[in-house]
Amino acid sequence: MSETALPPIFIVTDIESDGPTPLHNSMLSFASVAIQADGTPYGEFEAQLNPRPDRTTNETTMAWWATQPQAWAAANADAEPAEVVMPRFADWVEALPGPKVFVAAPMIFDGLWMDHYLDQFAGTRVLSGPFKQRQIFRGGGVCLYTMAGTLRGAPYLDWGMSKLPAEFYGHIAHTHKAIDDARGFANVLVELFKISRALPPIAGSKSDFR
Repeated sequence: MSETALPPIFIVTDIESDGPTPLHNSMLSFASVAIQADGTPYGEFEAQLNPRPDRTTNETTMAWWATQPQAWAAANADAEPAEVVMPRFADWVEALPGPKVFVAAPMIFDGLWMDHYLDQFAGTRVLSGPFKQRQIFRGGGVCLYTMAGTLRGAPYLDWGMSKLPAEFYGHIAHTHKAIDDARGFANVLVELFKISRALPPIAGSKSDFR
């Protein structure tokens, strides 16, 4: 069976950092949950990273971290160099069966960080495209923030993830420990796909994960 004949696996990812942008700050930790749209699990990946010596911390972000001692400890425990972690993550993704799709809430934050670190340290990207490099994901990925807002039929200014009922998260608390948050978001994705499947299809539409 070809890869495209297999259902996609969604790599639902949450990151934690010491500032708002990978251009100036460091990613401290991330975690991913691999899951199909029907909820079939395919494993998890979790890692903590050493701060980059060529980056600085953000004062506002660090003040917030001071209010989250348990999450801060989790984000820094057993940290490894990014040049070790990111290739290991790329190998893990690539070894999963079928096409893989990156998911984050929101894509513009967690996806931006992961794209930058994968490009810098593993020679690949979150996004697929006409790039002469290794491609481990298909398509442009899924912004869970956008998916949740549109499927709820909410106005844009009411799209926040906190608007979703706790049962969508599987009652997993959003602790700012990357693996907890990724697991909660994975549950949300499955619930949103249930809503999506109940909608009438758009005439002439077809799946495309290229």
